[in-house]
Amino acid sequence: MGRLFRKTIRQCTRPGSSSKLTALDSLVEHEGSTLDNVATGVEVDTIFANRTVAAWLRTLYDVWWVACCSGLNFQDLMVRQGAIDSPPKTPFILGFECAGEVEEVGEGVEGFKVGDRVVALPEYRAWAELVLVPAQYVYHLPPGLSFLDAAALTMNYLVAYILLFELGGLSPGKSVLLHSAGGGVGQAVAQLCRTVSDVTVFGVASKTKHEALKSTIDQVLERGSDYASEVRKLCPEGVDIVLDCLCGEECNRGYSLLKAMGKYILYGSSNVVTGETKSFFSVAKSWWQVDKISPIKLFDENKSLSGFNLRHLLYQQNGAPYVKGIMDSVFALWKDGKIKPVVDSTWALEDVSTKPRDVSTKGVPEAMQKMHDRKNIGKIVLDPSLEPKPKPATPAKGKAKGDKNDDKKKDEEKKEDDKKDEEGDTPATDSAPENKEGEGSS
Repeated sequence: MGRLFRKTIRQCTRPGSSSKLTALDSLVEHEGSTLDNVATGVEVDTIFANRTVAAWLRTLYDVWWVACCSGLNFQDLMVRQGAIDSPPKTPFILGFECAGEVEEVGEGVEGFKVGDRVVALPEYRAWAELVLVPAQYVYHLPPGLSFLDAAALTMNYLVAYILLFELGGLSPGKSVLLHSAGGGVGQAVAQLCRTVSDVTVFGVASKTKHEALKSTIDQVLERGSDYASEVRKLCPEGVDIVLDCLCGEECNRGYSLLKAMGKYILYGSSNVVTGETKSFFSVAKSWWQVDKISPIKLFDENKSLSGFNLRHLLYQQNGAPYVKGIMDSVFALWKDGKIKPVVDSTWALEDVSTKPRDVSTKGVPEAMQKMHDRKNIGKIVLDPSLEPKPKPATPAKGKAKGDKNDDKKKDEEKKEDDKKDEEGDTPATDSAPENKEGEGSS
């Protein structure tokens, strides 16, 4: 069904196509009487009229548009492994962030029109060439902001802005300890800290990223090391803000590094993602390692604990109007030239959805594998217009077997030649002086 949907959408998005409605009509005709949840996120049984499908979609989704770029976030990895609460019923389309041009607007929707350049934060379904999403999660792009930069900017800088200014209360002279400093949110935090004077940023990252991070992070610390001791040497009283996306034992370390009036903010649990599949041991370990801190202790030590989950805020807690206001602030900073999204790499959709199975990756998609291994610096962006990378050719089984037989035959022939040389060693020795004499005279 997913393959049929992609083929249909490609037909409707190329030049000369009549409308998205035609594409969805074709989808229903080919599939029969069921519109699968791969296409729309909702399962509908016994659809008798194609026009009924279109009318139903207009009531369910406010804006339709062609996605020119989509963002890859660590949240997508957690969804893929099932390490997230309330995952959707499979099959479904991944992706929480995309940018593109509006192709159609639902009935009664105000503020959007066909041709508008927008970015959106849908709950899933963003990794597609055609995206359908409620208007409350769609934001107009400022002039000059490309779709690529919009996909790299929106979610990362939205999260970073809320962490620093809404929850952390960042002000001049403060210090920030940041985990995963090389990731998309980490780079956004580093840039936003530069918009406030005299802010010191401590960034924890893999050693291979240190050289690249020195220009944006004041003190780069090695992941997996005793970074708490290093921070204590430089800031004996501790730091003002700790931003933790790891969870587990890092919660205890982060809290211990807070100075009086300091704030610890948890906004992720990436330590849960350790292997290629969901690990109940990792989940249990991450939960067990976190100390239980009572409000009395916070009262005595003048410290604060906070948490932030953008997905819950947007889709479960009616936070869309609040997020819209934050996005306006982020776009204003971009227009003033104070922030610029950092793009690690761009990939075709096929490079994320498929990959040849081999021993090293065990079939994990290539772009996701890069983020899984924490090798990206900045944002990984998906571009449907890109051609997929060529896959390495694998020899056929029959051919491989034939190659083995050829090698065996060559070995046998070599042994026979060696045996003949051994038999001919004696006459060659007797005639050697004559040959030498001849060589000398010539």
